[in-house]
Amino acid sequence: MQTRIAGQDDIDAVTTAIALAFLDDPVWGPALASADGGTSHLEAFWRFFVAGAVPHGRVFLQDGPAGEAATVAVWLPPGVPELTEEQEREVDALMASTLTAERFADYQRLWTLFDDAHPHEQEHMYLSLLATHPDHRGRGIGQRLLADTLARFDAEGLPAYLESTNPGNDHRYARAGFRPVGGFRSVIDQAAVTTMWRDARPV
Repeated sequence: MQTRIAGQDDIDAVTTAIALAFLDDPVWGPALASADGGTSHLEAFWRFFVAGAVPHGRVFLQDGPAGEAATVAVWLPPGVPELTEEQEREVDALMASTLTAERFADYQRLWTLFDDAHPHEQEHMYLSLLATHPDHRGRGIGQRLLADTLARFDAEGLPAYLESTNPGNDHRYARAGFRPVGGFRSVIDQAAVTTMWRDARPV
């Protein structure tokens, strides 16, 4: 599979891959769970983050045989926010209408924890989301996409930062050169979030 940069026409496919991949994520699964158990809001939620990142030219994907996004990596360049102010308002409105009032307050506190943990001392690439479509899991394509994108940033001399919301993935990030630098617990179910950093490697 070849890696390419996602464009506007790829937003739907990238969003679908992320929504399916994060459905059972230890942090985001409970955080986004609706009061009625439905999942129809999930693609709308993740679409905001994909649409917010695509214009910056750092969303990468590999195509599956049926036109789906087999694996995706949503990166953000130094100093770029995940969402515009308008997108922030819209995603908050979506989740306020989806979650109970108590869970929405927990959801907002969770974002505060992510924001507080994010380093700002050194310019870096931020891996907002890395996901493999469930139909393509177990083949190592996500790991290869990660390595491919990191090689591009090494050429630019840029370190990288991410938050791992699934401890089962930590060793994969370590294999790509990331090291733990901190962490926190989700306010909803105390699930672990590990913050990880990777220095740029000389080319």
